[in-house]
Formats: sequence, structure tokens, C-alpha cells
Amino acid sequence: MSKVSLSNLENMGRLLENDRNRDIGSFVALGDSFTEGLNDLGPDGTYIGWADRVASVLAAKTPVFRYANLAVRGKLLHHVIDEQIAPAIAMTPDLVSIAAGGNDLLRRADVDDLADLFDAGVSRLRDAGCEVMIFTGFDPRTLPVIRMLRGRIAAYNMHLRAIADERDCYLVDLWSMRVLRDARAWSADRLHLTTEGHSRVALRALDVLGVAAEGDWRVPLPTAGDMNPNWFAARRADARWAREYAFPWLSRRLRHTSTGDSVPPKRPELLPVP
Repeated sequence: MSKVSLSNLENMGRLLENDRNRDIGSFVALGDSFTEGLNDLGPDGTYIGWADRVASVLAAKTPVFRYANLAVRGKLLHHVIDEQIAPAIAMTPDLVSIAAGGNDLLRRADVDDLADLFDAGVSRLRDAGCEVMIFTGFDPRTLPVIRMLRGRIAAYNMHLRAIADERDCYLVDLWSMRVLRDARAWSADRLHLTTEGHSRVALRALDVLGVAAEGDWRVPLPTAGDMNPNWFAARRADARWAREYAFPWLSRRLRHTSTGDSVPPKRPELLPVP
């Protein structure tokens, strides 16, 4: 029996992966504000986001491509599973992305319970024949206050990696994206990406899918002026953040309301991308 060289095995792996990706004719994005596209504002005042950007690249390569985005800001993981999985399966898409659980972690939800629920949702999608793309959480170590959740996010990420491995899903590892440690990738609310941040995530997702795109998500942002304010300036920024974002968030929690209440999905049906 002839030996198979390592290079031949690598080539076979690339061919199989390319075959898996070549017919992404439809894409449905599930999740919360991250996938809805906050705070990546387009010229018309609507949110774009990484998922729209990925869809635009896929549409340029596939004339019959269609795209839906069911993500809604403020949704907890059980909302995503209960409200978005079934409609997505009914569309019989080639690819489904799911990124959720961050809002639950902010509310101190049990990480293991979240992972079990996430796995059940992914299992339903895979059983329906959909390719699935999973996103880990970001590394918040450079974000004041939010970095206190770093350990819980890391533990959740380990569950997500295991689910992706067991269910044979694409995995977009946001934790490893050093460029997202730059403050310029984040909005003033410290929870949502800027246009630059969403653009880099889109490039990372396309890279994972094996789809060529213009740009490299690894390239650091251009060097700017002093990116490290003094202690007093940093504390003033923290106070402003607490007043404008943290306190309203706590108020909504006390009232059991969400920013996503009465907000419909921006693309509830599979439609061509202009």
C-alpha cells in the first residue's frame, strides 16, 4: 500500500473544505445586537454589521444568493433559541450563524446551563441539514468594568469550542482577534462594535468560511496619538459611561424591559442582497 504524504493530506483537506463552501446560496443570521449590527450605522441611518457585510461578499460570488437576519438587540439566549431557530430552519438555508449568550452573561446566568441550551439549538440546526457558524465571545480585558466578566466569558467560550467540534461547525474565534483589543473597535457604550470592528469580524468570518475577501482582519489599526489617557481622564470617562449607559441598562433590568422590545428583525425573509 502506497504512503500518503502530509502535503497530499493537506491538499485533500483543502479540497473537501472548498467543496463544503462552494454552494453557500443562502445565509440566515441569528442572535442579538452583535449580529443585528449595532453600532455600525449606514448612510441611511440603519445598522449594517458584520453579517450584512459577509452577505454582500457572498452575494457578489453567487448570483442567486439570498440572506435573512433575524437577530434583535437585547435578546437572551433562550429568546434566540425559542424565537429564531424554527423560522431559520423553515427557510432551509445553506448556512446559519448563531452568536448569543452575551446578554445572559451580563445577568450572571449559569455558564453550564447556557452551554446546554446553546448546544440544543445547534443540534436542531445541524439535524435540519444546515451548516452552522458559531462565534465565541470577545476578550474584554481592555474594556473597563466589562473586563470583570472575563473569566465567565472564557469558560463559555470553551463550551462553544467543544460544541463546534462535536457538531462539526465553523468556529469564528473572536477572543483571538488582537485587533479588537483596540479601543477604536468599540463604541462609547463599551458593548457594541464600531464600523471598523464589524468590518474586521466580517473578514474573520469570511476567512473561516474559506471565502476570499479584500482586506486582512489581522492588520493592526493605524497608530494614532496617545491612546492611554491619564487616570483622571479615564475616571471621567468611566463616570460618563455609567451615567449614559450603565444606569439606563440597570433601570431597564429593574423594569424587566429590553432595548429589543417591539423591535422586529431587520431582514425576516430570505431575499436577494442588492
